[in-house]
Amino acid sequence: MSPRRLTLAAAFTAAVALLTGCASPATSGGDQVQTIRVGAVTSPMTDIVEAAADEIEEGYKVELVEVADYVTINKMLAAGDIDANFSQHEPYLQEFNAANDASLTAVQPIYNFTIAFYSKTIDDIADLPQGATVAIPNDASNTGRALKMLADADIITLAEGVDPYEATVDDIAENPKGLEFLELQINQLNTAYDEADLVFQWPSHIAALGLTPQDDGLLTELDDRFALQLVVPEEDADAPSTAALVDAFTSDPVREIIDGNATIEAAF
Repeated sequence: MSPRRLTLAAAFTAAVALLTGCASPATSGGDQVQTIRVGAVTSPMTDIVEAAADEIEEGYKVELVEVADYVTINKMLAAGDIDANFSQHEPYLQEFNAANDASLTAVQPIYNFTIAFYSKTIDDIADLPQGATVAIPNDASNTGRALKMLADADIITLAEGVDPYEATVDDIAENPKGLEFLELQINQLNTAYDEADLVFQWPSHIAALGLTPQDDGLLTELDDRFALQLVVPEEDADAPSTAALVDAFTSDPVREIIDGNATIEAAF
C-alpha cells in the first residue's frame, strides 16, 4: 500500500478525526481498518515509515505525517494528533517527558547512527584553531553527547564527577583552545557550517550539505544508547496496533533500507 503524506498543517486538521477514533472503513467488505498516524522529521526516518507502511498487517494502515522539528513532533504525539513517532533517541525522549510532564514511551529501537563533527575550514581535528567556534545542539541529551566526544578527543576536559552524558558547557573544567560554543537546535546546526569552525550534526541533516560521517567527519561516534526509537503514548505501549507497528518496523524490507544506508545500522 502507499501511505498518504500529510503536511504539518494537515496533520493538525486531521486530528479532528481522532474524536471518532482512528478506524476507517475498509475499501471492501465490512471490516474496519485502523489508521496509525506516524510522525517523522526527515529521511531516512520518513523512508522507513513508508517502508513499514507497506508491511503493516491486515487491518491496519500507516499514514506518514512529516513534521518540521523534534519538539513539535513530540507535542503532537502527547496531544493525540498522531499515534506514534519515529524521530528520536531515548535520552531525548526522557528529556522531553521530564520538561513537559508527558508519558511517551520508546517501544522499539530501529537503527543506530554515526554522529560526527564537521568543518568547512580544516581537514584534521588536530588543526582546530585557538578560539574556534564550535556549534553544538542546545538540548541536554545531545549537548552532553557532543561535549563527551570533545572530551574523549582531549580537546576539552569535563569537571571531575560529572556524568559526561549530562554535561553542559558550564561543566567544562579545561578549555585549552579557548573554544567558543554556539548552541542551536539540531535542525538549525547546518546553518552554522559556513561560519563555525566545527559543527556537530546528525547524518540525516548533514546529508543536505552533501556530507557523510564516514567521508567528512573529523570526530565520529556510534553509541547504542542513542539508537533511534519507535515511540508511542505510554497507554498504547501494549496495544495490538503498537505490536503490529513494531512488526512492520522490524520487517525485512525496513532492514534492507537500513542496510543500504552507510550512515546507519539496524538496532533490531
